[in-house]
Amino acid sequence: MWLLLSFVSATLLGFYDTSKKAALKDNAVLPVLLLNTLFSTLIFSPVLIGDITGAGWYEEASVTSEGYSTLQAHLAVILKACIVLSSWIAGYFGLKHLPITIVGPINATRPVLVLLGAMILFGERLNWCQWTGVILAIISIFLMSRSSKKEHIDFKRNRWIFCVAIATIMGAVSGLYDKYIMKELSPLFVQSWFNLYQLILMCIICASIWYPTRHETTPFRWKWSIPLISIFITAADFAYFNALSDSGSMISVVSLVRRGSVLISFACGVLIFKERNLKAKILDLALILIGMIFIYFGSR
Repeated sequence: MWLLLSFVSATLLGFYDTSKKAALKDNAVLPVLLLNTLFSTLIFSPVLIGDITGAGWYEEASVTSEGYSTLQAHLAVILKACIVLSSWIAGYFGLKHLPITIVGPINATRPVLVLLGAMILFGERLNWCQWTGVILAIISIFLMSRSSKKEHIDFKRNRWIFCVAIATIMGAVSGLYDKYIMKELSPLFVQSWFNLYQLILMCIICASIWYPTRHETTPFRWKWSIPLISIFITAADFAYFNALSDSGSMISVVSLVRRGSVLISFACGVLIFKERNLKAKILDLALILIGMIFIYFGSR
């Protein structure tokens, strides 16, 4: 079941990335992200209200492990909110200024970082199949950096590429951390409170950074793709957290399957956003997907 949930999450993530690209086009980044966290929190408001009031509407929204006190559980979720929000802020800025057909494949290398992180943090050792996948992913990034020059994007000097790289690294950190806390906490508790803490953090960031300078930067415009971001990411994360809560789940495989979202976002980049230089990008994407297949079979 956890593998099926991973595929569901991957499909929803593809539409999530597409909605983000549409919402961020000629738009202010921080208020779009603020509204994303607001709508996501509203979706889980019944769970939060029930948990706060002790109404018991959703028993799974409570802390499920005797090893965590309520305070420890909330601190763990706050840390997760900080990690994810740092990834999202960097990723949103990068996606706004770069083609989704470049951002998607870079994000698809996240399972490679998860594997390397598991090797460093947990003492795991990669087999030849996993190493083949890692090497293919590295080659694909090198080729992508060369092909992107046709669109005047220099991987070494472009700050938006740097933003996407930071987002990818922090996303991998989040994946490793998720597997750790999901052993102790219920998926509903993590997802509902995580959204609320992100909303609080985004209110502080927008009030201190964006609002005072809003007339000097790209103006904010309402788009109906903005609530779609929240709907797709909420559904994707719900499937993801429930997959990780399965005792038999493997974070390396779950993270890998979720990166399959690049197929949907890449197709939308071609069909909806009419992005260019597709022949070279398809080769880069194919190498990443082949690398993911090697990692998948090496992780079984």
